[in-house]
Amino acid sequence: MTTKFDPIDGGSVTAPQGFIAGAAATGMKKGGAFDVTLIVSEIECSAAAVFTKNQVQAAPVLVDKAVLAQNAARIRGVIGNAKFANACTGEQGLQAAYLTQKQAAALLDCEPNQLFVLSTGVIGQQMPLDKIGQGIEIAALNLSADHGIDAAKAIMTTDTRPKHVAVRVSTEIGDFTIGGMAKGAGMIHPNMATMLAVITTDAAIDPTALQTHLNSAVNVSFNRISVDGDSSTNDTVLLLANGASGINVTPEIAPHFATALNDVCTQLAQMIVRDGEGATKFVEIQVKGADSDSDAHQVANTIATSPLVKTAFAGSDANWGRILAAAGRAGVTFDQNVTDLWFSGDGESWLHVLAQATPTDYAEVAADAIFAADEIWVRLSIGGGDGIATVWTCDLTHEYISVNADYRT
Repeated sequence: MTTKFDPIDGGSVTAPQGFIAGAAATGMKKGGAFDVTLIVSEIECSAAAVFTKNQVQAAPVLVDKAVLAQNAARIRGVIGNAKFANACTGEQGLQAAYLTQKQAAALLDCEPNQLFVLSTGVIGQQMPLDKIGQGIEIAALNLSADHGIDAAKAIMTTDTRPKHVAVRVSTEIGDFTIGGMAKGAGMIHPNMATMLAVITTDAAIDPTALQTHLNSAVNVSFNRISVDGDSSTNDTVLLLANGASGINVTPEIAPHFATALNDVCTQLAQMIVRDGEGATKFVEIQVKGADSDSDAHQVANTIATSPLVKTAFAGSDANWGRILAAAGRAGVTFDQNVTDLWFSGDGESWLHVLAQATPTDYAEVAADAIFAADEIWVRLSIGGGDGIATVWTCDLTHEYISVNADYRT
């Protein structure tokens, strides 16, 4: 089947047919910024979700798991708020999440358990229900397909910019669209991060197949990023499919749907890394030659989270021995005598610095120039196996400490 993929300029969660959004500024954020949002489908949706694997889980995560179990084929929308994570808030926090569902459901003419809840912000503080309620009312009054980017702004915390994307897929039998938004800048690490994402599509697909597609997409996108090695209590990725395009994800369409979904998730995941707290550099780390993909991922992830490696990136210091040292402590068995290492500043021309565990005669100035670039590619080969994995990360700067040292104040 001939298929065309077209990015939609300024696309967001409301790019697919039948999705609308509203946002409100209630004063929880300074400066009149949006802090509450509603994302609504005008018809019922199939839904899938992936949640944090942190053992401490926020009230919205617990509520959303129940919603998914009860109503995966009848979802109507999402309520989101910033500034308050509603995590470690006990029974009071759970009741607050339920109340926001009830308030929104009354305005949207649906059942409370047809709505997901997303919260992000400070852990351990009770929700200001008066402001949340006010925000829900305002957002419900300005629902529009034009407010998708406002919805992305409403869930920002330390993010410096909204993260949103959409792609239109044209097939021989018709078109469908996938759109999405995400937030996240710190506490970013599998599984997954202080990260919220909502992805929408106007294709029609049953919840079981939708969940399979989402699991696969998350594994090659949101679970391949790391800013600081911390994972959160609130991580949630939601995928809603309302079928408004009239295109069913048949076995013939499914590969094209998967390609577009993977692309949307990967773009959002990379936006999170590029906006990492204090980050000045975007780094792609690929490990190949491992016995398995999971081994390669474990090595790449260890490199990506090494403070010594990340500060070398920050300082434009091509101290590549730190990369090998991090790989060696990843818990994966490999022969150090067959390791090779390359760097690039453009992803096309490569500097070979280590060949079969021996430094090459590369020019140090060339390596330092690559490490001074805004984007850096690292390739490490650890053997002759078929295992390969890519992880995206950023540098670790003084600004990261500044952001997080006084986060609550």
